[in-house]
Amino acid sequence: MVSSMRRGREVGRLLLWLRLLAAWRAGTGQVHYSVSEEAKHGTSVGRIAQDLGLELAELVPRLFRVASKGRGDLLEVNLQNGILFVNSRIDREELCGRSLECSIHLEVVVDRPLQVFHVEVEVKDVNDNPPVFPAAVRTIRFHESRLLDSRFPLEGASDADIGVNALLSYKLSSSEFFFLEVETNDELSQSLFLVLRKSLDREETAEVNLLLVATDGGKPELTGTVQLLIKILDVNDNEPIFDQSVYKVQLLENTTNGTLLVKLNSSDADEGSNSEIVYSFSSDMPSTIKTKFKIDPSSGEIRTKGQLDYEETKSYEIQVIAYDNGSPSMSGHCKISVKLVDINDNIPEVSITSLSLPIREDAPLGTVVALITVFDRDSGANGQVTCTLSPHVPFKLVSTFKNYYSLVLDSALDRESVATYELLVTARDGGSPPLSATASVSVQVADVNDNAPAFAQPEYTVFVRENNPPGRHIFTVSARDADAQENARVSYSLVERHVGERALSSYVSVHAESGRVYALQPLDHEELEVLQVQVSARDAGVPPLGSNVTLQVFVLDENDNAPVLLPPGAGGGGGATSQLVSRSVGAGHVVAKVRAVDADSGYNAWLSFELQAAAGAARSPFRVGLYTGEVSTTRALDEADAPRQRLLVLVKDHGEPALTATATVLLSLVESGQAPRASSRASAGARSTEAALVDVNAYLVIGICAVSSLLVLTLLLYTALRCSAPRSEGACGPGRPPLVCSSAVGSWSCSQQRRQRCALGRGRPRPTSWPSAPAYLKIQAPQNKDNNLLSQNS
Repeated sequence: MVSSMRRGREVGRLLLWLRLLAAWRAGTGQVHYSVSEEAKHGTSVGRIAQDLGLELAELVPRLFRVASKGRGDLLEVNLQNGILFVNSRIDREELCGRSLECSIHLEVVVDRPLQVFHVEVEVKDVNDNPPVFPAAVRTIRFHESRLLDSRFPLEGASDADIGVNALLSYKLSSSEFFFLEVETNDELSQSLFLVLRKSLDREETAEVNLLLVATDGGKPELTGTVQLLIKILDVNDNEPIFDQSVYKVQLLENTTNGTLLVKLNSSDADEGSNSEIVYSFSSDMPSTIKTKFKIDPSSGEIRTKGQLDYEETKSYEIQVIAYDNGSPSMSGHCKISVKLVDINDNIPEVSITSLSLPIREDAPLGTVVALITVFDRDSGANGQVTCTLSPHVPFKLVSTFKNYYSLVLDSALDRESVATYELLVTARDGGSPPLSATASVSVQVADVNDNAPAFAQPEYTVFVRENNPPGRHIFTVSARDADAQENARVSYSLVERHVGERALSSYVSVHAESGRVYALQPLDHEELEVLQVQVSARDAGVPPLGSNVTLQVFVLDENDNAPVLLPPGAGGGGGATSQLVSRSVGAGHVVAKVRAVDADSGYNAWLSFELQAAAGAARSPFRVGLYTGEVSTTRALDEADAPRQRLLVLVKDHGEPALTATATVLLSLVESGQAPRASSRASAGARSTEAALVDVNAYLVIGICAVSSLLVLTLLLYTALRCSAPRSEGACGPGRPPLVCSSAVGSWSCSQQRRQRCALGRGRPRPTSWPSAPAYLKIQAPQNKDNNLLSQNS
């Protein structure tokens, strides 16, 4: 009862240990299986999908695949049930030769995301190779004079299997003369000797036939046989004897051709020709040994012949026979055991597989880019390989298994900074001096839409003359996107808003591809002095990114409005006016005033007045002020002057070309007593008007000088900004200049209130410089008593 409970506990501990071992192996990404060689097709090796933690339904979508380096298609996976099975014949001896360890290393790769698992399938040996002797018949010559217990070495059998399956036992057929002696040396190899148990007599028995049977330790047992034909020789009864039965030699694999391996020493107790010894290799020795070594028949020196390679063969056993020249000849035997010492003569091999390219620039850290396998044919430290990656790259190598690495992303990528990485993988072994090999891989970075289009300036200033033709190109905006392909394809659009009660899109439009800005209709400076346009640039990425730029479009004034005469009720005569003038007035007396306004700005609205002389008429006693429009006498009136005077006043602005209007002034000359009141009122009004206009004239002259100075300063500042800022079509510099309404002959600076109205795109603004003027620029100059002073003021 107690023992059964103990066994139960032991079984429970064993199961727990097995679970922990399986969990550890799953965590390290390695699964271990075993399969016997010569297993039939379809033999199940293991539930690989389940052991790797993969669902059966995701094997096909994730491109589950198995790769085995240099192993062909020995093993395959059933994607329906996730079972690893034997696909073709597995021959352990063909795969691994005499190596005690034999495994098939598989790489299991799944995508989306990329994962790599390493599976080791141990190939177990089965007893499928019988012992094999070098030859089916072996002829042995024994001298009749040989002493009892004389030994003759026999070539043992070889078994391609390993372990117990290669553990051989020998049995000799019964004989009264010979028996078999088996010796196990320190190298776990067996030496066979045919031992004489009974003296020979050639005359009685000239030949003995024996059968040597070799049996391995497998189940079932396999056997091999060799026929021993023993011929009994007469006469020479002393054989050559070596000072050692086994010579042990170590050689570097890079030993040069002709290097002395060993000088054999043997002796023969006979005399004369019976003691003369000739050395030769055993006839049973494989031909491969004869291509690598040579023996001097006379001296017994054994030297290298050809190139030795540790990776090809690690050791050699050379059987040497020493014959004497007796009749019959007698022979002695020895064995030379040659072990090669590995040197670092093989460069590591690097292979890069399963590339996942290109890699997106927003790929998360740890993304697997490629799988790297290294291999070195040397042994020990000479075959231990380490991999390094070229420095200063956002990638690193992660060791996933012995001689297997993953190239993974180590830091963030930016395609706009580096679009392609040329990586250099260096594999270096542990030899002295170390050998290295390199492999290069080009990693392209795929673009993502992480850069918005960018304008060179946040704001541009554009000047456009009014009355432009519809559809005129006024500016071109251009934005640059640092991304590539579709993510860098920029389209432009207008940011819609209202200017007054009209939509901005009724004034301008933007070409979606070129960024060219067009005026859809003629612009009117008197309606809109400044138009603020905002253009949006958006790329074609998913999701799209965009940015805006502002255009300050200044509408420049042109002389497109003729002067307009004010009616007489507006403070003076205008149009056709009629006035009574006393004949007693003196020179310089103001008898009438012509008033006019111009809807333009600046010099286009600066008006001048001229008196048109009638054809065939005498010289008129009246004149008109050049800038005041006041009609005054040039001399005292007399009886010779016509009682009715008809004056034509030409009102002209300063635009290019100038626009005009004509006013008619009718004057009736009366005696001084007929219109005293009218004359008195006219005189009083003239004096008050003259006093007021003198002040206005002074202010006007000061204003013109100030505006002219401001214009010069503005032009100098504008030129400096244009020279320091990047050039753009129609751009006036990076800053926002003061609002200047220009004309061909000068400039008038708008007040702050007018500038705000211009920026908001409202209707025709009222200048604050002259509060009495309506929505026009009205220029007046009073009539001075001194004509020279008037011309100077003008």
